[in-house]
Amino acid sequence: MQGYVHQLESFGCADGPGSRFIIFFSGCPMRCKFCHNPDTWDMKKGGTLWSAEDLLKEALSCRAYWGKKGGITVSGGEPLAQIDFLLELFTLAKEKNVNTCIDTSGAPFTREGKWFETFKKLMDVTDLLLMDIKHINEDEHVKLTGHTGKNIKDMFYYLDEIKKPIWIRHVLTPGITDNDEYLTETRDFIRTLHNVQRVEILPYHGLGAIKYKDLGIDYVLKDTQSPSEERVKNAQKILECDKYDGWKK
Repeated sequence: MQGYVHQLESFGCADGPGSRFIIFFSGCPMRCKFCHNPDTWDMKKGGTLWSAEDLLKEALSCRAYWGKKGGITVSGGEPLAQIDFLLELFTLAKEKNVNTCIDTSGAPFTREGKWFETFKKLMDVTDLLLMDIKHINEDEHVKLTGHTGKNIKDMFYYLDEIKKPIWIRHVLTPGITDNDEYLTETRDFIRTLHNVQRVEILPYHGLGAIKYKDLGIDYVLKDTQSPSEERVKNAQKILECDKYDGWKK
């Protein structure tokens, strides 16, 4: 089986525990206003074909740098948009005792049909998921991403049911998510979960704006500034980030 891969990063330290080999899949059903990788949206235009065997071989060439906690993280784009390929990759990785992590928005999630059966198999070979909460409010979620957040919340609930460890990430964007009422609602949602190991605030940045220009896409947040350090600390306090081990590491 082959899958579309946008980019490889041989040494990452912010996308899961320890040092990681990061594989960025191409293809994503969302169109988040703050996305800094619009070049990954189109699966075929944004990626090149790799086999699962060749990807794993490339990753294992860096294994000496992983240490005890490191491994492979698959990001995107949206990894779950190529779930069959991801399952094959992680199945092979587990045969080599590799720690596996998925960085996902959860957008493709459903509890129906073949996709869900494949997802359950995928969870058997996945150690950790990095989950985004794009926006806690459904109407605002649709405005921000062009996609419902209802099935994504259901994915959070399912992962809690099966006790699969997750790290939660929330992009703090002035005028969109940097709002105490929404942050409090987000905190209350997180409190319903029992599998959360870490909660992180990711301050919005506009570093991807040049990509939109190159692709001829209007960047609607071009006038949005990064949140102040005070607002980042406020969000961390509301979301109770210090309750979760390792959030400052």
